[in-house]
Amino acid sequence: QVQLVESGGGLVQAGGSLRLSCAASGRALGRHGMAWFRQAPGKEREFVAAITWSGGRTVYADSVKGRFTISRDNAKNTAYLQMNSLKPEDSAVYYCAVDTAGRVSPGTIESLYDYWGQGTQVTVSS
Repeated sequence: QVQLVESGGGLVQAGGSLRLSCAASGRALGRHGMAWFRQAPGKEREFVAAITWSGGRTVYADSVKGRFTISRDNAKNTAYLQMNSLKPEDSAVYYCAVDTAGRVSPGTIESLYDYWGQGTQVTVSS
């Protein structure tokens, strides 16, 4: 089993920044990829960013490219999502996910991810 705990969400004004963290634990982790997805009210959950185990490959949704940065600290089994220049349309519940398959490329599809966190709310006011 794998447990994921997200933190760092909150309320911020448009143009501001937040940094989300996702701490992973559990024996099943292995060389895992990590990703962030988000779900706004009334909308389907969508991909935001993903990173491979080594951190050498990342991928972003077009809507966040140039504003968000995903990173990880494997010594802490923690992934981060630095969000800058936030917009009201970034408001959503943000979920962390883990892919235990150890893929060489970061996945953008929900079904690739085995474990999910409970989510953290991000609200951007205009």
